[in-house]
Amino acid sequence: MSVKGNLLTLSGVLLLAGCQASRPPMETVDYVDLPRFMGDWYVIANIPTFLEKDAHNAVESYRLDSDGTIATTFTFRKGGFDGPAKEYHPRGFIRDTATNAEWGMQFVWPFKGDYRIIYLDEDYSVTIIGRNKRDYVWLMARTPTLPEQKYQEAVQVIADAGYDISMLQRVPQQW
Repeated sequence: MSVKGNLLTLSGVLLLAGCQASRPPMETVDYVDLPRFMGDWYVIANIPTFLEKDAHNAVESYRLDSDGTIATTFTFRKGGFDGPAKEYHPRGFIRDTATNAEWGMQFVWPFKGDYRIIYLDEDYSVTIIGRNKRDYVWLMARTPTLPEQKYQEAVQVIADAGYDISMLQRVPQQW
């Protein structure tokens, strides 16, 4: 490729990166009562990370530790309901203590991934976790299933947040 072609390609990449960077920050909920948010959340749907592809019975559990961090246990079955059990233990760090809705989620030290609570039902029964990059999203509930209307309302929230909902996948739950 010519120098001119390389410069055009580089310019295109930088322009696309700039478009991503110019996207407004993802809004979070106004406030999260952390003790009330703790406990088990069934993953109803997501745009999965590589770890979560083909996950069944996915559950995210949170516990508020005395140092203010969130001990997290993420469990699921890989490939089917009888597949091998997987378990991960990331740690959440509250980044915005005024709202408690923006966390850093650490799977590997020292990196903390963006984790934003962008939707939370008044009764703390349904939540949506997003990321500023709009690459991954998690729709979670206190129960393993949601009524279809409630699911569709949550999908609309995800779309309104700027996600490509064609990438959203339901997570099979069977308890």
